[in-house]
Amino acid sequence: MIRLAAPVVLVQVGMMFMGVVDTMMLGRVSERALAAGALGHGLGMGFSIFPMGVLMALDPLVAQAFGAGDHRRVGTRLQQGLMLALVLSIPIGLSMWWIEGFLVWSGQDESIVEPTRDYIRALIPATVFFLLFVAGRQTLQAMSLVRPAVLAIVVANLANGLANYALIFGNFGFPALGVLGSGLATSISRAFMLLILFWAGWSVFRRYFHHYPQVWLRRGYVQVLKIGIPSGFHMALEAWLFVAVTVMMGSLGPRELAAHQIAINLASMTFMVPLGIAGAAATRVGNAIGRGDPQGARRSAVVCLFIGTLAMVCSALTFWYFPRPLSRLYTPEEGVLAIAVTLIPIAAVFQIVDGIQVVAGGALRGSADTKVPALIALVGFWCLGLPLGWSMAFHRGLGAPGLWWGLTGGLASAALLLMIRLVVRFRGPLESVMVED
Repeated sequence: MIRLAAPVVLVQVGMMFMGVVDTMMLGRVSERALAAGALGHGLGMGFSIFPMGVLMALDPLVAQAFGAGDHRRVGTRLQQGLMLALVLSIPIGLSMWWIEGFLVWSGQDESIVEPTRDYIRALIPATVFFLLFVAGRQTLQAMSLVRPAVLAIVVANLANGLANYALIFGNFGFPALGVLGSGLATSISRAFMLLILFWAGWSVFRRYFHHYPQVWLRRGYVQVLKIGIPSGFHMALEAWLFVAVTVMMGSLGPRELAAHQIAINLASMTFMVPLGIAGAAATRVGNAIGRGDPQGARRSAVVCLFIGTLAMVCSALTFWYFPRPLSRLYTPEEGVLAIAVTLIPIAAVFQIVDGIQVVAGGALRGSADTKVPALIALVGFWCLGLPLGWSMAFHRGLGAPGLWWGLTGGLASAALLLMIRLVVRFRGPLESVMVED
């Protein structure tokens, strides 16, 4: 499990590290630039997360087909995933272009509306590249092939760092574009990420394109969407929770928003570890179910939960004891630091439950169980977590920390309910979901 999970985690951390670099560099421009980049990054991820979750349907479908040795169906799912990525990117791109009205309506500070709008518009090409990358990566990962994605993420990070340095600050003869430059750098880096993935994995992809070119319009799309849409909502409900909190934080002021971005950036970086383990859990559980080994699927789920929880305990201890040194990696502004050091210890608390809930969700996804986890996410995140955070922040006067305590409550309730679902689901029969296309 560790041999599969480690490179998957590396890919997830590498993807998040691009956002960390963006934040650190914008923090050196100004407090306003950091706040605009924070809001733009959060909204950009909010737009991408639902289609990414839909494409996560490839996890159980490809993993179970590969476990059963059905390479024809693997090719079918790959091509369907790529087509869905292209189709889904169209409404997402249109929504991103018309984001300014939402920024004004949500009461964001006037000084950050225009740079945030420009940043999000610059991310439109990045969204297309990213979704195609996800379809290719999930297919390879479901077959336990992760080296192409690792190489892609390394090259993308190098491209992102250089492009940020050039376009934010005006180096190498380029104009100093600030926040807009950061958005353009993200699009450039994701183009490299997509190209390197397919270049490095072409020996595998070619087999499925060459032998199965007739499957683009088969009815298997129905099954992909039946699994993918609940999966998309599950992932989106959590991501949109953080976006909602980011928007609320923006209404408190640019300083609170900048501090929130530091804390959420750190928490998101460490969250990539259990998210990668969740991907490995989906692969191993799906492979085991595909080859008719339910006991192996149960064992994989338990092992992944143990590894994920242990990893998050380690990161929680780091957050608890070193909030100020971690904050100083992002900004020298004392006003921002004062708020950030109150948020990072709260992040330490929800690290553990966040890790549990995402790994449990990954194991359930490997068994093609996505509808109930989506309902649990709705209840935990939006019916409990967000109202609690809103009440503590604005009615009880706790401000930014109140929003973060609400996040913690929502994540804890979702973790408990998902663990109950996992136990119930895996005690029963675990059967393949493969059907004729």
